[in-house]
Amino acid sequence: MKERKCDLSLIIYELRNINGNLFVHFFGIIFPILLSIILSKAIGDQVPKEASQEAVTTVMLTMTLVMPMSIMLIGYGALYSQEVERGIPMRMHLFGLGEKSIMMAKIIAHLIFLTIAFVVFGVFQFLFMDIQKPALSSFFCLVISLYLLGILFLILAHAISNIFKKFGITFGIVMFLYFIFMILSGMMGVRMEQLPEGMQKIVKTLPMSYISNDFIEFWQGGSYNFMPFIQSFIFLGAVSGILLLYSLYKNRRVVK
Repeated sequence: MKERKCDLSLIIYELRNINGNLFVHFFGIIFPILLSIILSKAIGDQVPKEASQEAVTTVMLTMTLVMPMSIMLIGYGALYSQEVERGIPMRMHLFGLGEKSIMMAKIIAHLIFLTIAFVVFGVFQFLFMDIQKPALSSFFCLVISLYLLGILFLILAHAISNIFKKFGITFGIVMFLYFIFMILSGMMGVRMEQLPEGMQKIVKTLPMSYISNDFIEFWQGGSYNFMPFIQSFIFLGAVSGILLLYSLYKNRRVVK
C-alpha cells in the first residue's frame, strides 16, 4: 500500500484531538496568564518603582516557557500515550499512514495551537501588564526559540510514550520532567546563581534557563553571546533525537 502523506485532513484531525484535551486549554493558555499576574504583583511590590517594569518583563519572559512545556510536553504526552495504549497509531499504519506523516501532522497541529496560546498570552501582556516593548529582533528570537522548544518537547514526549506504551507511566515521567524543568529554569523562584555549582552546570544545558535569565538583557536591543544558548538546544535536541530513535528501534523489534 502506498504511504499516505501528511495532508490538511490529518492536521484537522489532530487539531480536534488537541481541542478535546482540556488540560492544554487550562495549563497552556490560562495558567501562564494567571501565574504571570500573581508573580508580577508579588515581585513588583518588592523592587524599586524604577525597576518594576523590568521585573514584570522578566516574569513575562519566564512564563512564556510554560506554554510549550504544558502543550507539547505534558499535553501531548498525555494525549499520545493514551492513543498508543489503545493501539490507534498501529491502526493508522494499517490505513497507509507512516510514522513520519503522523508525526508531521501532530507537530503542525500542536504548533498551530501553540501559536494561538502565544497570541492570547501576548495580547494580554501588552494590554494589561506593564512590560518593556521589545526590539523586533529580540521578539522574533523569543518566538523562534519557543517554537523550537515546543518541537523538541513534543519529540521527547512522543519517544517516552512509544517506549513505555502506558499512559500512567508516561504521564508520571513527563510531569516529573515538567516540574524539574520549572525548578531548574527559575520558574519556581530559584535562580541559577542560588543553586549548587554542580547543579548550575546541568542548568546550563537547558535552553529554558537562558530565556528566563538572560533574554531580559537584550529584550530592548543590544548584543548577546548566543553560543551557549545554541549549544543547549543542540544538547536537548540530541537527547530527544536519541530517545526517538530508540523508541523506533524498540517498536521495530516488537513487530518482528
